[in-house]
Amino acid sequence: MHNEPPDQARTAVAGPHSATAAPLGPEQEPLSGGLKQRHLTMLGLGGVIGAGLFVGSGAGIAVAGPGIVVSYLVAGALAMCVMRMLGEMSAAMPASGAFSVHAERALGRWAGFTVGWLYWFMLVVVLAVEATGAATIAHGWVPSVPQWTWVLIFMVVFTGVNLAAVKNFGEFEFWFAALKVAAIVLFLALGLLAILGLLPDTDPVGLTNLMGHGGFLPHGWEGVVSGVLAVVFAFGGLEVVTIAAAESDDPARSVARAVRSAVFRILFFYVGSMLVIVTVLPWTAQQAGLSPYVTVLDSIGVPSAGTVMNIVVFVALLSALNANLYGSSRMVFSLAERGEAPKALLRVDRGGVPRRAVLASVAFGFVSVLLNLKWPDTVFLSMLNAVGAVLLFVWALIAVSQLRLRRRVEREAPERLVLKMWAFPWLTWAALAGMAAVLVLMLTDDGTRPQVLWSAGATAVVLVCAGVRELMERRDA
Repeated sequence: MHNEPPDQARTAVAGPHSATAAPLGPEQEPLSGGLKQRHLTMLGLGGVIGAGLFVGSGAGIAVAGPGIVVSYLVAGALAMCVMRMLGEMSAAMPASGAFSVHAERALGRWAGFTVGWLYWFMLVVVLAVEATGAATIAHGWVPSVPQWTWVLIFMVVFTGVNLAAVKNFGEFEFWFAALKVAAIVLFLALGLLAILGLLPDTDPVGLTNLMGHGGFLPHGWEGVVSGVLAVVFAFGGLEVVTIAAAESDDPARSVARAVRSAVFRILFFYVGSMLVIVTVLPWTAQQAGLSPYVTVLDSIGVPSAGTVMNIVVFVALLSALNANLYGSSRMVFSLAERGEAPKALLRVDRGGVPRRAVLASVAFGFVSVLLNLKWPDTVFLSMLNAVGAVLLFVWALIAVSQLRLRRRVEREAPERLVLKMWAFPWLTWAALAGMAAVLVLMLTDDGTRPQVLWSAGATAVVLVCAGVRELMERRDA
């Protein structure tokens, strides 16, 4: 075991109390550099392909009909802008804390503290949902093994993966993501053949299902807006690739390549899938609680479609669990580097793995899982609501940070801009306006309003903690 990293490694990030004075160079990480370009590229592709797409998309189709294609275009465009902003800053200033470090450099220590702890809290809470969801599927396959035992198995296995060399995490995520990408590509290919009538016992579909049954927008533009609310959070997870980039051999080039290769392909996978689903079958044929992918595959005669999709969803949940455990450990390690989390979390092993940061994240993850199993509709529901809108708050701080840092990098180190945000600054402002619009719409919706209010409360608590720390440090100075 090594002691905490040298002081210069931390001050290169934290700088003085005014974080905007901190140097723009890449952070000197004590972590290992075992991630390869193929790991980051596939992580960028697979990071946002999860159960939210394979299962949750059914809720969007129910409220928007074929207009869900437009909903995904809008939500996907917003996510693509965020990913591009993240890529720009991470290529210029790689750091294990990624956007938390960027927020600190752009806005001050309060911003880095706030976004870092909010994101960590979100990951360890969502981790419980993923572990429980995967355990539910596994319990259905092997009923003799209790659900809590499956949860324990998954948590122990992925704790082991994250305590080992980072390349193990990279390999797990590479193959998890490869399976998810392959499943979507195969689905798109089969769907296209079905639409063209090239599969056995099928006739060309044409636009009958897309334009019939109430038209392309059966619930009007209000349905499209509701669809955006239902699907926008499915794009969460794209942030992990910029956190992981700090542990690659060439962080700046690696993250730039990963973002470039992933950004349009992700939108293609999401929008393409929805277009196939609402073209092959009438949108009214989708069944509540059943994956629309299963419904389509059943309709075109794919044997055991439900079992196949259950396997894909199972892998997607385990992949998200693994990635969230990794992301949460690196985020809390970065907070410790900057003096915003206990210094004990700074210790790394000989392989460059922050074991204490991993174990701290796992410990809270275990607590979340227990709360989810014991009180899913009370205590855990409150925690889940408290992180329901946090992703939008994090995205908003990413956009504001990019607005501030882009000008500074152009002035002080323009050679670091190997990846640039499109149409700067107008598209960044447009993305911010889109996030604000989504939050306002969530406030007007009875189902999502509690998430915004609880998340705002959690954010206020973290902001108060950040303010108290600032006051205490100034008093002691």
